Amino acid sequence: MNLAEQLEQNEKYDEAYAEYKKELPHKQNDIELLTKLAHLALILEKKDEAKIYYAKILEVDPSNILAHEQLIDLFVHEDKFKYYLFRGNLHSLQQLMSHAKSDYKKAIEHAHDPQEALPARYLLAGICEQQGKYQEAIDEYLRISDYDEANAAVFLKLAELYEKTEGLYAAIETLERGRKDRGFKDFEEILAGYYIRNSQPEKALELTQNDLTKARALMDMGRNNEAFEILNRVKDKFKNEKLIHSLLAQYYFQEGMSEEAFKEIDEYAKLDPNSPLIYQMRALIYEKEGDSFNEHVNWGKYNILKGEKDVALNEYMIAYQFNNQDTELIETIAAQLEGMKDHTKACEFYERLLELEPKNINALQKLAAFRESIGDYTGAFEYMERLKAADPRNQFVTANYESYKDKYENGGSFSSFFKKIFGSRMGEG
Repeated sequence: MNLAEQLEQNEKYDEAYAEYKKELPHKQNDIELLTKLAHLALILEKKDEAKIYYAKILEVDPSNILAHEQLIDLFVHEDKFKYYLFRGNLHSLQQLMSHAKSDYKKAIEHAHDPQEALPARYLLAGICEQQGKYQEAIDEYLRISDYDEANAAVFLKLAELYEKTEGLYAAIETLERGRKDRGFKDFEEILAGYYIRNSQPEKALELTQNDLTKARALMDMGRNNEAFEILNRVKDKFKNEKLIHSLLAQYYFQEGMSEEAFKEIDEYAKLDPNSPLIYQMRALIYEKEGDSFNEHVNWGKYNILKGEKDVALNEYMIAYQFNNQDTELIETIAAQLEGMKDHTKACEFYERLLELEPKNINALQKLAAFRESIGDYTGAFEYMERLKAADPRNQFVTANYESYKDKYENGGSFSSFFKKIFGSRMGEG
């Protein structure tokens, strides 16, 4: 490479270009080499070769801005389809989606035939979906399906979009059309899953060859013993898959075998510890057992993972009504209220926590900080003293003790604050 670089620096571009090309068979995916070749090809007015190198750069690095810009310039006067396509890609990389969308539409208009327009249609459909304009995306995928008949992914995408807009029935109808009209046999298992979700287990059972899907369909049909026979037969084979544990938990739940159900939920949790389903299943079991406290605690955890914080807090509050002695729940409620910026209410629960655990470090620290934030320096220092006694090396104590003490000793409490204000005014009178 040193010789090629030296030749380039000496403006011997033909020779430099030839030397760089010698390196290409050994470094076909080297962005730096491809960029040098493309640049020299432009200098030498070898535009077709420059296009090849810039296109190769995009194969290796699809987000390469320079390659997009150069291809836009190269195609601006000779191929409007490619010009608008690359301009759309550049705008998409720059997150200028409305511009990208306009470019892809223009690319489609300038395509020589419907087949050439397909890449622009795919990209346009993707942007429409990203913007939540599902019907526009559907329209594009339908046009695509007329010319890209062998692509099963188009029907899968249509099914996904129809589910969002029209519901499961429309999604199923689309997949059935792909299966029957286009011969996509792989759709049978996918369809079985859709039928399960659409409360049509009989149809799912007709299509599926998967043992776990069969078991799920049978349970939905009330044929629990048949389902359990399958699950028992394949449980070793599928022991590392979440579905078998959720199905076994469902079976044991329906049979009133709570202990066994909980064991299967625990196995499920090992494979997917952050799944809301864990807490949903536990809540249902506790509800069946009449354990209202644990039922609502688990519904709270379920809704936290679903992102429904208000609903979760309501569930925790209901659980608190059944047991106001559970320190873990109290601390959870306090933290939840604090996260929702209700610091006053949060501190009520931190105070309740201290009633049960007088040396709770977190509660002492939270209450000290809260009292200090509202100007109650006496109360803040009292909590600080308790925190220091409980945990002398606490980092919060180390960082703030002297400051809290100074504010306390200089009359920072509410009472002294008001005395200063009103006393000074009375003196003025």
